[in-house]
Amino acid sequence: MATEKFSMYSYLLDRTARRVKQYAQRRFNAEEFDITVDQWLILKNLNNSNNQNQSDLAELTGKDHPTLTRIVDLLCKKGLTERCIHPTDRRSFTVRLTESGKEKVENWSPKVAEIRTKAWENLSEEDYENMKRILNTIYNNLDI
Repeated sequence: MATEKFSMYSYLLDRTARRVKQYAQRRFNAEEFDITVDQWLILKNLNNSNNQNQSDLAELTGKDHPTLTRIVDLLCKKGLTERCIHPTDRRSFTVRLTESGKEKVENWSPKVAEIRTKAWENLSEEDYENMKRILNTIYNNLDI
């Protein structure tokens, strides 16, 4: 019985995460951001701590290295990020926002916050606190 219950919760968690991402992507498209939700995640992390090496950025965003490389390649083509040779290791690169990337993050952040808020409508503060506690517990249970 417990296995069925955990399976159902895992399904609900996965289903909800997919729905949130799909909703956000539809809104990104409607706002003509010309980026994906995954690209936004990279931009936002770089905005918080610019000039990161790709390994750290992959870890922060939960992306594997090949996926992160593809996303950064696309963001570089759009002129939102750039790769720079690492100051102490010429074999590796850091990624940073360009001025255009910084401007886009600044302009898009209020709209993205509005998009994210939609998922929390009709939930009380107690609901929010319980969900945060539960999700953090699940996350910490799986510490690698």
